[in-house]
Amino acid sequence: MVKGILGRKVGMTQVYTEAGEVIPVTVIEAGPCHVLQVKTVDRDGYEAVQVGFEDKPRPQGNRKRQSQASRSERGHVAAISSKRSQGRQAAGVELLPKADCEPKKMVRELRGSVGDAAVGQVIDVNVLEGVTSVDVTGVCKGRGYAGTMVRHNFSGQRATHGVKKCHRHPGGTSAATFPARTMKGRKMAGQYGNVRTTVRNLKVVRIDVENSLLLVRGAVPGPVGGYVTVRETNKVG
Repeated sequence: MVKGILGRKVGMTQVYTEAGEVIPVTVIEAGPCHVLQVKTVDRDGYEAVQVGFEDKPRPQGNRKRQSQASRSERGHVAAISSKRSQGRQAAGVELLPKADCEPKKMVRELRGSVGDAAVGQVIDVNVLEGVTSVDVTGVCKGRGYAGTMVRHNFSGQRATHGVKKCHRHPGGTSAATFPARTMKGRKMAGQYGNVRTTVRNLKVVRIDVENSLLLVRGAVPGPVGGYVTVRETNKVG
């Protein structure tokens, strides 16, 4: 099965090797995850394993509080009787198996060979045993609206020799008479951060199976508590 797992960024710390070397690491709470669906070439046109991480809470006690999970989300992981399902069964259509678990907050597909993966199977951090390097994907921190010097690392204009009160301005952004417009893709001020980012080829330093923790060397995208996807890297060298 494809070697990957979902998790949450716990924070950064440092560990020491036997030689006394300090290694900066990011701690990731990896799993446990439930297999919600298994995609096959015959039925879906590609191979993938759909996994979910962290249960959505149910209403507590006698409070008439609505669950965070919608009916469609609950029906995705458990068998819920409906007119549509009854009609499909009456027509002889075989219904897909359900994971029979709680609805999940984070659901992702890990593309690749499904191997012997089965719906309802629980994946823990052990799936990365023997993996030396991983790719970590998450949503990086949003920085809001930023100018070109912060967003694109522009150096700005000179502080003297005729530059008056526009030292941090981006400068010219378009052509003259032809084509008389700003070309698409021009680096300008705008939204900085809050995009899906992948950091590749991070070395796996330690796996703590008992506490479902994964330690990787270096930084990973997103804030503390942010969700991340960890996969075995396909980068060579």
